[in-house]
Amino acid sequence: MNDGDTFAGLLTPEGQALLAELRDHDPADELAAATRLRRTHPAALVSAALGQARLRQRAVAKFGADAWRMYFTPNGVEQSTRATVAAHRATRLAALGVRSLADLCCGIGGDAIALARAGIRVLAVDRDPLACAAARANAEALGLAELIEVRCADVTEVDTAGYDAVFVDPARRSKARGGRIFDPEAYSPPLSWAVEAARKAPVAALKIAPGVPHEALPEDAETEWISDGGDVKEAVVWFGAAGGGADRVTPGGRRATLLPAGDSLLGAGLPDPDPGPVGDWLYEPDGAVIRAHLVADVARQLDGRLIDPTIAYITADRLTATPYATAYAITDVLPFHVKKLKALLRERGVGIAVIKKRGSAVEPEELRKKLKLGGGRASCTIFLTRVAGAPTMLLGHPATDPVTPGR
Repeated sequence: MNDGDTFAGLLTPEGQALLAELRDHDPADELAAATRLRRTHPAALVSAALGQARLRQRAVAKFGADAWRMYFTPNGVEQSTRATVAAHRATRLAALGVRSLADLCCGIGGDAIALARAGIRVLAVDRDPLACAAARANAEALGLAELIEVRCADVTEVDTAGYDAVFVDPARRSKARGGRIFDPEAYSPPLSWAVEAARKAPVAALKIAPGVPHEALPEDAETEWISDGGDVKEAVVWFGAAGGGADRVTPGGRRATLLPAGDSLLGAGLPDPDPGPVGDWLYEPDGAVIRAHLVADVARQLDGRLIDPTIAYITADRLTATPYATAYAITDVLPFHVKKLKALLRERGVGIAVIKKRGSAVEPEELRKKLKLGGGRASCTIFLTRVAGAPTMLLGHPATDPVTPGR
């Protein structure tokens, strides 16, 4: 039985019953479950159902409750877009007037689902027959089959003329290369092909890794870095639909979008502010802001400055609310010295410490072991960083805590 036949077995009444029975099973009991189920079901079908149950459990983090009705491949779980991010992109495409779209390298259909839910008709294309089978099953399971056509083909041979937009999500993992691919030209298909395909469409979006070098980005496109819950998830290169409005594309623009709230900052091309002394408040920019090189834009909003020309921490003398950075009240600015830090924390009864680093060679967990924090109730945030080039410790508390800065 090949992979396609095994997958098809999951869609039969017998396969559905197995998946329902395994929904809440404990992976630690998998051997016992397999032995029991193989007494009454074909061994290959039991193995497929157990594998799908594992994938669904992993996929809940990305797809929420939908994961229990969906079908996955191992690559599909790893590479598919988180549902919240896919929904944001689909909403923006719909706002740009897109009503039909060719989804190239669709995988198991995560983006196609979000696009269809936004009212967009989707041609979902992938060359992997098993991924296509999962995409079809997902469209059916979620009641979106009328809006999603799945085609198993080489995306480089698909005619996208007649569609309002193109979305390309190149494969960025390789078994031959041993994991993630960082060179955009080693994507499958390469970024250069995806860019040329995008330029032929009225509107286009290309999903790429958030660590892409800025020099590899096309200047006639806008690039948007997206974080969700503070974690940077991806970057999207946008083409077409230039003009006014919050959703329009700004050629050459760099944008940071923070989910779930949806705050979006389009850069103004500002130079980095001059560094200066640490003030009463320290701001840690969201990762999407840092990846988009928009720290200077946030610093201007805060009337702030950098603590060091090479460090993405902003400092200011007053507290200003912003969605683009987390604020901390700074109580101490000290040269790095483990013994002095240990003594100070003991004196203040600190038993809980959050240790952050930027521009420091010190590993937080190694420092934590050396501090040997006691059972005190007080908490503290410790920043290991550089100030004006010197290794420095900044002590403070989140601005949401009922404390005030003071040194």
